[in-house]
Order: sequence, then C-alpha cells, then structure tokens
Amino acid sequence: MERRVYELLDSYRGELTETLQRWIRVPSVKGESAEGAPFGKEVRRMLDTAMEDARRMGFPVRDFDGYACDITLGDAEEKIAVLGHLDVVPVGDGWTRPPFDAVMEGTRMYGRGTNDDKGPSLAALYAMRAIREAGIPLKKSIRMILGCDEESGWEDMEWYAAHTDMPETGFSPDASFPVINTEKGMIHLLLRGKDAEGGVRVLEMATGDRPNVIPGESTALLEGGEELAEKIRAWGEKTGLPFTAEVTEKGVQVTATGIPGHSAYPEGRRNAIGMMLCLLRELGAEGTVRTLAEAVGMEQDGKSLGCACRDDVSGELTCNMGILHLKDGEWTGTLDFRCPVTADQEALKNTAIAHLPGIEVEVLELKEPHHVPADGWLVSRLLAAYEEETALKGEAIATGGGTYAKILKQGVAFGALFPDEEDLAHQADEYTDIDRLMTAARIYANALIRLAAE
Repeated sequence: MERRVYELLDSYRGELTETLQRWIRVPSVKGESAEGAPFGKEVRRMLDTAMEDARRMGFPVRDFDGYACDITLGDAEEKIAVLGHLDVVPVGDGWTRPPFDAVMEGTRMYGRGTNDDKGPSLAALYAMRAIREAGIPLKKSIRMILGCDEESGWEDMEWYAAHTDMPETGFSPDASFPVINTEKGMIHLLLRGKDAEGGVRVLEMATGDRPNVIPGESTALLEGGEELAEKIRAWGEKTGLPFTAEVTEKGVQVTATGIPGHSAYPEGRRNAIGMMLCLLRELGAEGTVRTLAEAVGMEQDGKSLGCACRDDVSGELTCNMGILHLKDGEWTGTLDFRCPVTADQEALKNTAIAHLPGIEVEVLELKEPHHVPADGWLVSRLLAAYEEETALKGEAIATGGGTYAKILKQGVAFGALFPDEEDLAHQADEYTDIDRLMTAARIYANALIRLAAE
C-alpha cells in the first residue's frame, strides 16, 4: 500500500478518536417511530451525525428517509460495498462505566457501539478518506452503506434495496478478522403461553429486551415468604448457580445472575432466563414455565427441543432465549436459533414447535445461511490485505453471527475484532482499543485498494 495512505491514516488518529466519542455519545437504541425517524429520534440523530461528518470529509452523501445513508467514493458504475450500522443494542446490566460517555482509559474507549459497530464503520470511513486524499485512482467506486436497524429487523436494508441499486460485492466491518465467509442461518421465534394456576406462583417477571442478547440478570417476584427464600438459597448452593432471594412485603424477590453475551456466541456464557426457568421448575412450576424449563432451560444447543445438529462447514446449532416476560397472566418469550449451513431450517422450526406443547409459536424472522467460496476473488484479496498489515496468517472462518454481508451476492464479514481480542459485543463494558482500530483502518484501506483500484 502506498506510503501516503499510511501517513494520512496516522494523521487522522486524534480526529477519528474524537469523532468516535461523539458517535458513542448518541444513544442510538431503537425507539418509537416518528416522521423522518423510522427507528426513533436518537437513531435519526446518529444518522444525521454520521452524514454530517461524511460531508465534512468531502464525500457525497444520500439520506434514505432515515432508514440508511450511503457515502460514495468514485463514480465508476461497478461498486464495492462497505456495509456498517449505526444502531446499538440496549445497555443491559453489569456496566462499570457509563455506557454512552465514551470514557477513555489508556488506549481503550468504553461505550455501547465502540465495537459493534460504530468504531469499525468509522475506521472504514477514514480508510476511504485516506484513499481519496492520497489520490489513488479507482477502477471501481466504493460505496459505504450505513444502516439503522441491523440489531432488529433489517427494515433499513429492505428500504434501501427498494429505493436504489444494491452492489453485488463487498464486506461488512461488523464481526472479526481474518475473514468470515460463512454465516449460519437464523430463526427467531415468538412464544406465548398462559400462566398456570398450580405450582409456585410468579407475580412479576420481565427479563430481556432483544432476542439476540444473552441476558446477564433475571429477576422475579414470587408469592411466598422465608420458607420459599430458604429453598431458593439452598438450591443455589446445591447447584453452584448464583441466586439471591430476599423476602419483601410483596413476596420473595429472586435474582439470577448469569454471564451476558451475544446469542451467536454462547460459549462461556450463562443465560439468566434459563437459570430462572430451572429454579422455577425445581420449585414446582407448571404449565408454560415448566415446558420452557424442560425444552430449553439452560441449554445452548437446542438438544431438548430436538434441534441439536452440526456440520463441518459452520459447526453446531445454538439456541438462546433472550426475552421472557409475564404480563396479565400471559408469558411471552423469544428463541434465537443460529443454524448450520446445511441444516433444514423449516424442519428445525417445526421440530421446535412440536417440543413446545401448549405454547403458541410465531416465526418472527427466518434468514437463510450465507456462504462465499474461500478461494474466490473477494476472500483472497481481503486475506492478502490482512496478512500484509498484520504479518499474521489469514483464513476464512464461519460464524453464528449475522451481518449485512448476507445482503450481497458476494459479501463477507471483515473485522474489526482481532483473533486475540475479547469480544464484548452486546455485553457490559464494551470497548475498542484505538491502536487496534487504527490497524483495522490500515487493513480496510489496503483491502479497498485491492478491490477497487487493481
């Protein structure tokens, strides 16, 4: 890569850091729809901020009615796409730093969205700026598309594709290096079931905001007193699971403490809803709660739902219950399956439904798996850029995560998390290391030159 591009990227470091802090300080969690703001006012504010910054850098910018924007470098008809997103998941529990203050500690910046996906998207944008200011001649144009609904229903990309042409080839800086060329399929199910009259009585419970987040804490108010509280404490000691039980005027307040994370990566995590379901079953729960405890519980592989499977391309199926609420005598919950590439998603869905008797099941979302050949033109060039900038051996890998790469005919996920870094996407104390983010920017610049200039 040309030395001038490196020099420009190095000169942007302070500005990139300040810009990312401004972006993180916009709490762009999906909210109530308003005119011109289909995903809420804060997401709209984040979109406006990103567009203003891109215009300030000298790029032409298009606003697609608050659903997304695009930022273009070059005027060639053939395009290379870079797809990022500006929305973030809700904060969740366990933060030790303010999630929207963009606190700096050494080279680390803490905040929701630093890693997923504002930091990586900004690194790619500054890579585009360095290419333009270095005067690199391009044979293909580069189009960055920034969406606003990636963490929910992807309505942003549906709107974008309906109102303009979608490039066929590119990458999404929304996962990890080296290159993710295989993404599992997804099934999101909405569950509804009546609260049983017999067994332990749950007075209040509302855990989780998103299907794709492993909840780190679940609380419930149960009818009972000290005797019930002692049973809960004893079961916690017996199982080694962290529960607390406090007797209040309204009943017994129970808290289950799990280990939060992204539903696509459950290894080493502990679902607090699953913990609560298993406890309630132990206490004699019936009906919907018992069914969910027996069919889902704390499992991560869908075994008791009859859905456990794997393949050599993408690994094992994973299953997560991200939401479980009790309101007006009805339970509502969600299941998030990440399915191996070769799995029959329709059969998996039907099998799961058959293992949930008495529970109404609605399919919220079904996304097909995505695979791009590892020996193809796109992957080989991205790996070459990664290897040149890191001196590390690159490889194409599979993930349970889902990125905008699925939208492209030839699309992969590419960074910005490095193999030795801790993945805190959707977790407390999410952060990015500015040194690593600058390395990612160099990789993106290198890759874009290989894709669009050669």
